[in-house]
Amino acid sequence: MKKIIYICTAILLLSFSSCSDFLDRQVPQGTLSDDQVKDAKYVDNLVISAYAVWISAEDINSSFSMWNFDVRSDDAYKGGNGTSDGDVFHQLEISQGILTTNWNISDMWQRLYNCISRVNTAIALLDQTDGSTYTLKEERLAEMKFLRAYGHFLLKRLYKHIPFIMNENLTTQEYNNLSNTEYSNDEGWQQIINDLEAAYKVLPVKQAEVGRPSKAAAAAFLAKVYLYKAYHQDNASTNEVTSISNDDLKKVVEYTEEAIYTAGGYGLETDFHNNFRPEPQYENGKESLWAMQYSMNDGTTYGNLNWSYGLIVPNIPGVTDGGCDFYKPSQNLVNAFRTDRNGLPYIDTFNQNDYDKSTDYADPRLFLTVGLPGLPYEFNKDYMMDESATWSRSNGLYGYYVTLKQNVDPASGYLIKGSWWGTPMNRIVFRYADVMLERAEALVQLNDGRIAEAIAIVNRLRTRAKQSLSVISDYENRYGVRMNVSTYTGTYNQAQALKIVKMERRIELGMESERFFDLVRWGEADSVINKYYAEEANDCSIYSAARFTKNKNEYLPIPYAQIAASNGHYTQNIGEW
Repeated sequence: MKKIIYICTAILLLSFSSCSDFLDRQVPQGTLSDDQVKDAKYVDNLVISAYAVWISAEDINSSFSMWNFDVRSDDAYKGGNGTSDGDVFHQLEISQGILTTNWNISDMWQRLYNCISRVNTAIALLDQTDGSTYTLKEERLAEMKFLRAYGHFLLKRLYKHIPFIMNENLTTQEYNNLSNTEYSNDEGWQQIINDLEAAYKVLPVKQAEVGRPSKAAAAAFLAKVYLYKAYHQDNASTNEVTSISNDDLKKVVEYTEEAIYTAGGYGLETDFHNNFRPEPQYENGKESLWAMQYSMNDGTTYGNLNWSYGLIVPNIPGVTDGGCDFYKPSQNLVNAFRTDRNGLPYIDTFNQNDYDKSTDYADPRLFLTVGLPGLPYEFNKDYMMDESATWSRSNGLYGYYVTLKQNVDPASGYLIKGSWWGTPMNRIVFRYADVMLERAEALVQLNDGRIAEAIAIVNRLRTRAKQSLSVISDYENRYGVRMNVSTYTGTYNQAQALKIVKMERRIELGMESERFFDLVRWGEADSVINKYYAEEANDCSIYSAARFTKNKNEYLPIPYAQIAASNGHYTQNIGEW
């Protein structure tokens, strides 16, 4: 009889800090038969295992947050000790020398499909479970379809043409005959949507246990996928946006209706910074629609920590020795936070001058996103940043800025040294501010008389930014920075409003690994990134040979190992890889 092996460490890896955390109750299992697994008392363990894999399967070099791959954008430098430190990511950073055999490209593919496989195993066994004895069957199936959609979504953003494993009972022969071009680009997005719409119909408005997706989480995910689908890239010979679908945009508007989220108790945090704090009172806050859950002090050696950010920690002597200082905010991103005397961003000219904290006004979100020389690292005045090797392992090659959203105060007790640095701080996958900006973008693109509503959404975020001063209230007096952010008061046409929304999206979501994928979705990656390369090359030799190739570098190549193993069923992405 076929045996299902349960790996206890995978099950235990996804424990939570809340008293209602559903993984805290789990104990290691042995070997279970099919009949045992189908029993209601065992089936939930398989579901939990499917959740756990999303933490246990990722790695510092293959983070499902996608920070490793955000270095392709104008938001971030690779960082580290130089171009040879993480050289495969340096290749991505300059869009040169990328090979189909690169381990990082193949590794991410394999890890994500392993996650989907775990989810499909749970779905297959749930399908066989008696719903009269396991009353949560339909709800758990909905959760698993949500997770399967998440895996396919991450893969599709990276590789574009992927095989969709929608049949959880595939035979080996059927699996070997799968094609990565069975569906067009548009049809591929629809496969993800099908899973999510099935989940949306069943998931509850509120979940009693954190970490499980609610109806609002599914709505947020649907809005995001429909927005990607709206920008059609269905010409097989290009990655260009050929049209924008009003029908898809209307779906974005439908799934971003505020009532969906308020029903579940979701909304904006009063302070932007609350989304990026490790303390238990801030975890799973009202803006966090769905998050990867981490914990500490759970009886294990280190706790269930997020090790995938381990390379991002700076190398502070005697404090974070061994910090690798990867994923550093770019000068271009910092400049985007500059504001004029009226508190509005320099949308078209933000990068004409580098930010100077003594003379420039800046949006307060700058100081909550980027650590700058002359200011305290992670708001702790014992760690003042400066232009030294402490804050740049490359001695300034990648600048001296440090990302704040992923890091925590080293003195807080929430930064723990194991093989790498880890933290119990949750990683928010879908947050409400993102939903708001997606709605604003859809309204502007529809251009059906609701541009004023889109601008009002942007203004809500800017108003929130103005009051997000809990940890930086003394920055102006103590450190001489000048903060100024205000709302838009004019009347704007579609082109003007679209620029406003896109700029606000960059500022609000900076260093959250959305930027590159936004540029690809908009069809702007080649123009924006090549302009960025040209401007950066004036100050940084890294970019002297950088060149983004249109209709190639928007997506990663299909890994050679997968092409070779596909029996001729996989087609390589365009771009002469």
